[in-house]
Amino acid sequence: MTDELPDLRASDADRDRVAGILRDALAEGRLAMEEFDERLTATYQARTVGALRPLVADLPQTHDGGAPGTRAAGSGAPGWRERIGGEPSSRGAFAFWSGFVRKGRWTAPRIFTAGVFQAGGQIDLRDANFEAEEITVRCFALMGGIEVVVPPGVEVQVTGWGFMGGFEPDDSEPGEPGAPRVKITGFAMMGGVGFRRKVSKLEKQRIKLERERRAESALPGEPGGRGMTERRRKELG
Repeated sequence: MTDELPDLRASDADRDRVAGILRDALAEGRLAMEEFDERLTATYQARTVGALRPLVADLPQTHDGGAPGTRAAGSGAPGWRERIGGEPSSRGAFAFWSGFVRKGRWTAPRIFTAGVFQAGGQIDLRDANFEAEEITVRCFALMGGIEVVVPPGVEVQVTGWGFMGGFEPDDSEPGEPGAPRVKITGFAMMGGVGFRRKVSKLEKQRIKLERERRAESALPGEPGGRGMTERRRKELG
């Protein structure tokens, strides 16, 4: 007999938490993009908790306070609550005959002020954290344009106005429970301010790998399973 416990099957929450640790490590410069891609792929292909542990063994375990498989029951997968709070990393941006971009892992403040004059700017919140549950993006565009990019699930309210220009109206899409609210306001003259919802590159990769993992684990003959795919290929010649 042995005192060792059997290796537990990994849950979706375990995989998501390890992916969060890897994203933090990438943002801090601990991992190169190539190694990050390799580890993220291995994360969503892992079937057991034991297979997940080596992927983050050399990284700070600060994303959710523990190693894979130690999450408290009922705590759920990482979500919006982990992205709200912290010190802002930038409070504004300005461009004159040029452009600016705020994107990647950064913390958006309660009030972010952006201005452009004969220039363009982009404020990308897809991978950002938020200082508060509601933030305001103040945009001032003179003969230029500003674009705000938000991830799906975030509620957007647009109240800015323009003269010989304008603000793209919000789409009245309700926010997900716990998601932050983004208010876009300001003034545009001979210019415009718009917003769009877009999934981040990392999230696209996560969704793709998760679909591949589910297809791999599906039983032959089940919809999406490898067995059905191969049989169907034979039927089609």
